Amino acid sequence: MGKRLKTQRRGAGSPVYIATKHGVAVPKYIDYNYTKEQLLKGEIVELINDPARTGVLAKIRFDNGMEDYMIAAEGIYTGQRVEFGANAALEVGNVKHLRECIEGCPVFNIEMAPGDGGSLVKTSGGYALILTKEKGKALVKMPSGKIVEMNANCRATIGCAGGGGRKDKPFVKAGKKYIAMRARHKKYPTVRGVAMNAVDHPFGGANHHPGKSKSTSRHAPPGRKVGDIASSRTGRRKK
Repeated sequence: MGKRLKTQRRGAGSPVYIATKHGVAVPKYIDYNYTKEQLLKGEIVELINDPARTGVLAKIRFDNGMEDYMIAAEGIYTGQRVEFGANAALEVGNVKHLRECIEGCPVFNIEMAPGDGGSLVKTSGGYALILTKEKGKALVKMPSGKIVEMNANCRATIGCAGGGGRKDKPFVKAGKKYIAMRARHKKYPTVRGVAMNAVDHPFGGANHHPGKSKSTSRHAPPGRKVGDIASSRTGRRKK
């Protein structure tokens, strides 16, 4: 008798696959009303390694006594002054509205809607580029290359997310990889679908090959939705 696919088991939200609770803090921007029409200044008091994420966290103490956590930008340091909100300087580590950023400016930790605290481009080394702005909208080029139209009142951090050299150092041995995955409560090691039996996975059976195209419809049922989901292209890029 076959078993449910790994993607099906993970989607059920059982304790085996639940997200980790060992994060240092939730890095959300300070309340939107504080920065909507005024400039808020603060100081970076600590840079923190968060085991639950790839990026580095920065603890900020504002001049009004409030404290907050945000994803640190590449190049910032303890003791640096940062600015949030309207008329903030266009410098690395400051948080501004997209409408106030110049075209071509690299940004990260972008809000999907004004006031949500930051939702997009949060991984280490990630950044997006502001292409153009018009009529209260901003066109942003994501790290994937996709161009997204966003509300110009959304906030973002200037620069590139810290920790961009994370992948330069290899894991070397499986134990190090296991520890890193365990910190994020991810299952490791995992079994390849092509190594399974036909009853256990759509890629299983035969002689270690998928047997059919790995491209799968976005609307495929959970038991078939494996491989390259809604792929726009596959294979090596030709020069």
